[in-house]
Amino acid sequence: MRQVFFDTETTGLRAEAGDRIVEIGCVEMLNRQLTGKVLHLYINPERASDEEALRVHGLTEAFLSDKPVFAQIADELLAFLAGAELVIHNAAFDIGFVNAELKRLGKPPVNDVVDGVLDTLLLARSQFPGKANSLDALCRRLEVDNTSRTLHGALLDAKLLAEVYINMTRGQDSLVIDDSGAAPGQGGAESGMDAVDLSQYVLAVPTATEEELSAHARVLAELDKASGGKRIWQEAAVSA
Repeated sequence: MRQVFFDTETTGLRAEAGDRIVEIGCVEMLNRQLTGKVLHLYINPERASDEEALRVHGLTEAFLSDKPVFAQIADELLAFLAGAELVIHNAAFDIGFVNAELKRLGKPPVNDVVDGVLDTLLLARSQFPGKANSLDALCRRLEVDNTSRTLHGALLDAKLLAEVYINMTRGQDSLVIDDSGAAPGQGGAESGMDAVDLSQYVLAVPTATEEELSAHARVLAELDKASGGKRIWQEAAVSA
């Protein structure tokens, strides 16, 4: 299954009021393995960001002034997303902004291009009801390192979301691919490794020395005394 972890940064919170996208980050995953393929775009929104939004992402008008407008990157974006399941934290927000941009260009909504949308915020709320479920909170809870996240960035957040998603869905413990192309824990016949016949081995069974048996007996006697003779495992051993 092909999935794309997706995030945007915007000039504000209201697409319907004219706020625009300033950054897009996409990270591709195929069959629960990161492929290394990403799409990272800065976009000239042709307007200023709200002060609060600017504090979040730090992308100034001056920095964005020479970047392409959305119309120039729309086809590249749609080609990257085509046929994938989008995985987004608070999907309604990002999808709303993308669809507003596409509507301005007379293009169909992104939902018509992708194979579906998975909202990890809704998934987190079902798994951790009553708890904080922001991306930062999930990183802390699931032990995903987000120390490099001083400002919000679309590509960094998409990468963090991929790590969070893997931990939330419990499919594997790492996104690292070894030289064979298998993730840790994916061995056996499917990995091409030969099965080992364990019946050919004789397992050594060590026995306790007299000194070790005496020390064990002394510990049991002390426990028996401390419990007032209620050492139930002694009865089980005798009956066995």
